[in-house]
Amino acid sequence: MRRLITGQAAAKGLALGRARVCEAHGLDISEERIEEDRIDDELARLHLAIDRARDELAKLRDRLHGAIAQEIGEFLDLHAMLLDDPELLAGFDRLIRDEGYSAAYALKLQRDRLVAVFDGMDDPYLRSRREDIDHVIGRVHAGLQRRDSDAMEGLAGDVLICDSVAPSEIAQLAERGVVAIVTAQGSPLSHSAILARSLHVPLVVGAHDALGQVNDGDAMMVDGRSGEVIVEPSAADLRRFRQRKRESQREQERLALLKKKATRTKDGVDIRLFANAESREDVAQAHDLGAAGIGLYRTEFLFLQRSELPDEEEQFRVYRDVVLGMRGRPVTIRSLDLGADKADKTGLALASEPNPALGLRGVRLSLRHVDAMRTQLRAVLRASGYGPIRLLVPMISSRDEIRRVRREFLDCARDLRTEGYEIADNLELGAMIEVPAAALALPRMIGDVEFLSIGTNDLVQYLLAVDRNNDALGDLYSPLHPAVLRLLHDVIKLGQKHAKRVLVCGEMAADPAQTRLLLALGLTDFSLHPGSMLEVRQIIRESDHHALRRRASTLLRAPDREAIERAIARL
Repeated sequence: MRRLITGQAAAKGLALGRARVCEAHGLDISEERIEEDRIDDELARLHLAIDRARDELAKLRDRLHGAIAQEIGEFLDLHAMLLDDPELLAGFDRLIRDEGYSAAYALKLQRDRLVAVFDGMDDPYLRSRREDIDHVIGRVHAGLQRRDSDAMEGLAGDVLICDSVAPSEIAQLAERGVVAIVTAQGSPLSHSAILARSLHVPLVVGAHDALGQVNDGDAMMVDGRSGEVIVEPSAADLRRFRQRKRESQREQERLALLKKKATRTKDGVDIRLFANAESREDVAQAHDLGAAGIGLYRTEFLFLQRSELPDEEEQFRVYRDVVLGMRGRPVTIRSLDLGADKADKTGLALASEPNPALGLRGVRLSLRHVDAMRTQLRAVLRASGYGPIRLLVPMISSRDEIRRVRREFLDCARDLRTEGYEIADNLELGAMIEVPAAALALPRMIGDVEFLSIGTNDLVQYLLAVDRNNDALGDLYSPLHPAVLRLLHDVIKLGQKHAKRVLVCGEMAADPAQTRLLLALGLTDFSLHPGSMLEVRQIIRESDHHALRRRASTLLRAPDREAIERAIARL
């Protein structure tokens, strides 16, 4: 019987396949005790499953390259660390050897104990890390049940139905041919959702009824754009699916024709599309798609997954290669943005903070570790001898922070020139506007920067006091809030008044549904993932810039999200 399940759209795309229901992380295991003569065998079974899980993570780490490896590396390493935790392993041994429990039930008891510890924490970010416990224990349990078979066998063409999915699992599932994923929990702004979009795997999250309504083997139709999931689709559904797949293919072919086209509105206004990047693959794709340059090059991956700081020479070679890869188009390097949810083994960021999202991160971390900051500044400055490059400083909240960075920047430039290095004469310094205080204080510090970049992901989160990774608050986290629009408009307008370039580099810039809204607010510079560039370019080329600008006042007068959505629909 046909059934419709709705969730939140997280990664667009259409898929048709068989359902594979996975509830391993729930660990609904009854208490089971074993005879004394089975204890050694049961311990051996459990440790073999742990070794398998550890080996799976290591093999996945080795197979992945480029941006995907950088995106999920911290999760892979965290899960591997949990599997090596002596306290966790000792707990398993005690429950089996001293209490006489089966390996599966020992897993459940350890999982429940650790989850209770995480649930008792005051900090919401640390509470959210309980998912890592579920994913690790679930992986071991799968290995325990699997024995010598491969749990991933036969997944090609399947739609995975599960409670939640880790970024590392998404990469593995994509390799195995899973056509779509539907989860009962999760957020469209999670790392898993971002990775699914990068890998072009349709993803629907927050489909709370999925686990109760879907059986293994059911035919499934998943729409990652609308968030609709159809179980046992009708003949009419299948006809619509085939028609929409044909339309999607034609659309991709049309978009491919825009690679070398100008990003210009119907009324002749040039808009610049920059690319967000963190790897050579991203840079090559950006150049191939005709990006105006790199609007945000993330440098964190150089520092993640290693116990020592990268030296000046290593950083210089990476930044130089980005500049050379863009062949004269400008490159914006974001200074180190560790902290918050980015794992760090170098010792720069604090291992534990009461509230990491509001803690020692971004520019605060750089100014705490001036030697590490100067190493990065010198590398960026040396790369400027090979092409246009500028520096973007994250998490700015005051004029003093940007002035302190500039002093170090100029001091490093003097030292390098004295040492005989060739560096650019004029180097631009910009501030990321992602803290509401920076947006409100901007009139008093705009003279201290050459350009601005609005990080909408964090700006919306901090402005609305809504954790963007908390699916329970998904309805509250939205850039379509009157306060967000007012702040965006004011920052863009102030930048134009002072002849300072303003980019938007958050997920909002990559969302085609928001393109005309941003144009109406006056934005002329976007920075987005290369995968969204052609679709956004098409919308810009179909838009009348002057007509949109005349609608800005209507948008800014809208009293609530619903009114803003209606106004956008009329754009």
